[in-house]
Amino acid sequence: MSEFQTLIFDESRDHVEVTLDRPETKNAIDAEMIDELHRVCAILEQRPRIMVLTGGTNGVFAGGADIAQLRDRRRDDALAGINVNLFERIRKLPMPTVAAIDGYALGGGAELSYACDIRVATPRTVFGQPEPGLGIIAGAGATFRLVRLLGESIAKQVLLAGQWLDSDQALRFGLVQSVVDPDDLVAAARGIAENMGRSSQIALRMTKLAADAGEAAHPQIELAIQALLFEDAEKIDRMTAFLDRRGRKSEGRS
Repeated sequence: MSEFQTLIFDESRDHVEVTLDRPETKNAIDAEMIDELHRVCAILEQRPRIMVLTGGTNGVFAGGADIAQLRDRRRDDALAGINVNLFERIRKLPMPTVAAIDGYALGGGAELSYACDIRVATPRTVFGQPEPGLGIIAGAGATFRLVRLLGESIAKQVLLAGQWLDSDQALRFGLVQSVVDPDDLVAAARGIAENMGRSSQIALRMTKLAADAGEAAHPQIELAIQALLFEDAEKIDRMTAFLDRRGRKSEGRS
């Protein structure tokens, strides 16, 4: 869509692909990019689809928030939650999201990737939260999402001790699903999206809803969702096809 100035938006596939496109600033997240990502969210809320989000394959996913704009923000800007509200909106998109991360994902760029459901990295991917060195906190989700993703001890090493996580550590800690060559990154993310796309879309959407629900909602939310899906015609069709395939295989072995 040509009206995007900081993003490349491609909806030519069953899923959509969004590329951060401010290479001259290492994809720093500025006010215009935030506005445009909100527009992407509105599109995907109106017509839910899986999203692949990438910063391209030039060695930088997103170098963080635009520091020049961040320096000028004051108390009311912080309380408005400019970045965290966007990232929370991405987190709550109806369908799964896959972040394809090549190179640096720092500050707000890292927090943007944490808001996605699945992350794929390259050998040169690095996650870091340098905010305390700039006199602020990681205020767009890292202080609570990293604890959930990595556990308290490792999260505090990143948030407090300034430890950067390279791709091997990110894979070992489960922050990323896989590490692939930069040339294969987008294809790997597409593969995940296409694999999910072969599932029942309503079941996929409901699974994400249940996984993201607060602890108090369980197990009641699973019971309610499963009751809904048990009445769904696609469930019957898919299970019938599965049993038919298994029956044919059994006949072939006899």
